[in-house]
Amino acid sequence: MALINKIREKSGWAIGFIAIGLGIFVVGGDLLGPNSRLLGNDQNVVGEVAGEEITYQEFDAVFQQIKANYENQSGRAATENELAMIREQAWNNLIYKIALQKEYDRLGITVTEEELYDMVQGNNIHPSVKQAFTNPQTGEFDVNFVKQYLQNLDQTGARPMWTAFEQNLVESRIQSKYTNLFTKSVYITSAEAKDYYKAQNARANIKTLFVPYSAIPDSAVKPTDAQLKDYYERNKESYKVEAGRSIEYVTVPVTASGDDSTYYQNEIATYKDQFATTDNDSAFVNANSDMAYSGDYKTVADLPEQLRNQLPLEEGKVYGPYNENGTLGLYKVVDAKEGTTSVARASHILIRPENDTPEAKAAAKAKANDVLAQIKNGADFAQMAAQYGTDGTASVGGDLGWFPEGRMVPAFEKAVFGASSEGLLPNPVETDYGYHIIKITAPKTKQTYKVAAIHRTFTPSDASRDAAYSIADELSGTSGSLEEFRENAAKNPALVKEEAANIGKNQILVNNLTNARELVRWTYAKDTEIGDVSPVFEINDQFVVAVVTGTREKGYASVENIKEELTAAVRNELKAKQIMEKLKGASGTLDAIATKYGPQASVKTAEAVTLASATIQGVGFEPAAVGRAFGLKQGTRSAPIEGQNGVLMVELVELVQAPEIQDLSEVKKQLATQRASRNESNVYEAIKDKAEVEDNRVKFF
Repeated sequence: MALINKIREKSGWAIGFIAIGLGIFVVGGDLLGPNSRLLGNDQNVVGEVAGEEITYQEFDAVFQQIKANYENQSGRAATENELAMIREQAWNNLIYKIALQKEYDRLGITVTEEELYDMVQGNNIHPSVKQAFTNPQTGEFDVNFVKQYLQNLDQTGARPMWTAFEQNLVESRIQSKYTNLFTKSVYITSAEAKDYYKAQNARANIKTLFVPYSAIPDSAVKPTDAQLKDYYERNKESYKVEAGRSIEYVTVPVTASGDDSTYYQNEIATYKDQFATTDNDSAFVNANSDMAYSGDYKTVADLPEQLRNQLPLEEGKVYGPYNENGTLGLYKVVDAKEGTTSVARASHILIRPENDTPEAKAAAKAKANDVLAQIKNGADFAQMAAQYGTDGTASVGGDLGWFPEGRMVPAFEKAVFGASSEGLLPNPVETDYGYHIIKITAPKTKQTYKVAAIHRTFTPSDASRDAAYSIADELSGTSGSLEEFRENAAKNPALVKEEAANIGKNQILVNNLTNARELVRWTYAKDTEIGDVSPVFEINDQFVVAVVTGTREKGYASVENIKEELTAAVRNELKAKQIMEKLKGASGTLDAIATKYGPQASVKTAEAVTLASATIQGVGFEPAAVGRAFGLKQGTRSAPIEGQNGVLMVELVELVQAPEIQDLSEVKKQLATQRASRNESNVYEAIKDKAEVEDNRVKFF
């Protein structure tokens, strides 16, 4: 039976293999939803590939096979998101199965009976056969297991399963033959390998004059429609798009009302006296709480904030109930003891040096002492942290919260856990990050508590759910157009309107709306047009009403639809011309040129720049400038260059050539692997593109 299960698992393995080169686009939804099209002629067609229609039944057969294989291997039922990914895999498999078969037939690629025999019980056993027929005693493949299994196919009833398994072996071998036509034909010359090696290992130290495009205000550059059109035509291939739908939508969350809150507060209040007197805390918690009893000892740092405010806690006492973000908590202290790890709470103000020079460090220390003096003279610590702090805690008054010993850098930790009481430490503490002004807000403690907790989460009642639905239903029912939708939504200040642009037909996510498949399907329904208002959709404990604001078909984006994007690109081109004209004929050092240009220009030094990364520290990804730098002679500089982020002039300070290498075999191997993988991916993308795929899955899922 174990062997049969192995074969069953392997019979579907090749289904996933032929979906090479594609990403997974999540799809989902119910088959029998409001937009189902199972009845009637072409309405049963899921899509078309290379002129061949794919019916729902054909698609579902592949989907069910992958699903069964997945669930068999995982040992559980697939989740909704996993089912969506399986549907996408099934679709990709059908695309390639149909499109690739035409390629195989055109080239005459087949697998003979002799080859199949060789893969199953000959001299070149396929890896899947080896894995399925491994001797459990020796851990080695035993061909006699295969022969014995094949002799008993009819007796065991496994012949259909074995036939499917063999068919997958054949399909895998055919695809390997086809793929090898491209991957095995890759040849890397010594010159290519040497150039690749140099690009990875040669280092350039450069100085860069950089003028960002932001140096010229956007308002000062206004591209014309003709300029946008010209840029679009020059870069049209960059604006290929898939079909998309744009919507505005309103969400009405289903939340617990004041009456719901009162209900749970009254309910948990009845537990308090019983909780205090019960002899079996774990049983009482498990019977009345939304969360099971843990029985763990917790440090002070791990206790809820409202419970920490009651420190020190008394053994046997019940605290609460406390409202913690929609959950009521009732806590009973079962036991208290000293633990092994100290925890403490502190706030700090970090003053960072501007750089690593002694002068910068001295300036940072002086500033820290000045801020500390102000606090000692009565200034509010939190306000000073907000004003002078240079890390993420500045926005919360420097509060670091509770933390255990061993988490912070040594010097900081020594200062905090060396303090015996609350209060401001007398001197700044230096670490690798800078100078810290530290205030101990709770001194170290090893105290731990075993706490039994009853948690009750507010769940909206049916009345609350009905009230939320009524709001959404009224918006949907009274809005017959985009204008009416906006007007009606604006009447209720509690409603927040959001936008989602160019939603793909197979998406399951819409902004932060997960499982929004039915909403997406509605936007693509045959009778849905711009200005149509949706029915009410229930998505993740909220009701959603949407209106279609735009549609985009597959092909090239229109200038109007991407006008904002085009405007930004053309604006940068025009800015580049202005900046380069101002820099034209500049003389002197880069620093002198930057000073003459104005405060918008800066000079940056970058070390160990490589052609492979094409990134300049402090500037960003600038391939044109990096390429120009490697073509300069030491001590010379380039003319102004139109870059990705601004205009640059580069000066080569030093070029460190790549170390000499005699044997390029490993470099060739690495480059060949990269190129073979790229070729394989490009082949499959080209096949898919030429197959003229028509995807109608949105009608069904």
